[in-house]
Amino acid sequence: MDKEYTRRLSVAHSETFDLNRSALWAMISTPGILEKCHPFCRTNAVQTWNDNEHTDTLVYLNGRTYVRRFQTWSEGRGYTLLIGEKGGAQSYVEWQIETQEKDTCRLTITVYPYILARIPSLLARIPHALWVRPRLETYLKSVILGFQYYTKNQRNVPRNHFGRHPWFS
Repeated sequence: MDKEYTRRLSVAHSETFDLNRSALWAMISTPGILEKCHPFCRTNAVQTWNDNEHTDTLVYLNGRTYVRRFQTWSEGRGYTLLIGEKGGAQSYVEWQIETQEKDTCRLTITVYPYILARIPSLLARIPHALWVRPRLETYLKSVILGFQYYTKNQRNVPRNHFGRHPWFS
């Protein structure tokens, strides 16, 4: 964990999948997978995807373009990444898989957003609780449900399938 980023106020969401750990890992680590599973993704172009480096570009439905630069890559368990506009402020994100039972596992995505990062934590708590957290929780829930939709239906998740999002639709 990068202490610079993890001092920020975070938002997380988890869901259980009827998949084993290796199957879920295979899905979330596939290059360009966000085009199939992410309900707010227009495109997910791979820049670099090899054993040493993973970088891609995510263009949201509203045209906002973010670069994802993976920081850690833990085969079968998850990864961390920085995401944000090229040359702009970055949010730190953790994707973590935990085995639940024989053929189920839990995916948790935790975001340490750059928004409010320059404000002292004590002062940021109220706008975080009233404005950032509700929007990020809705976003993360939609993203994880998009992966579940893809798993269950074996087809791409429709755009805005779980509702529009004010930051990304």
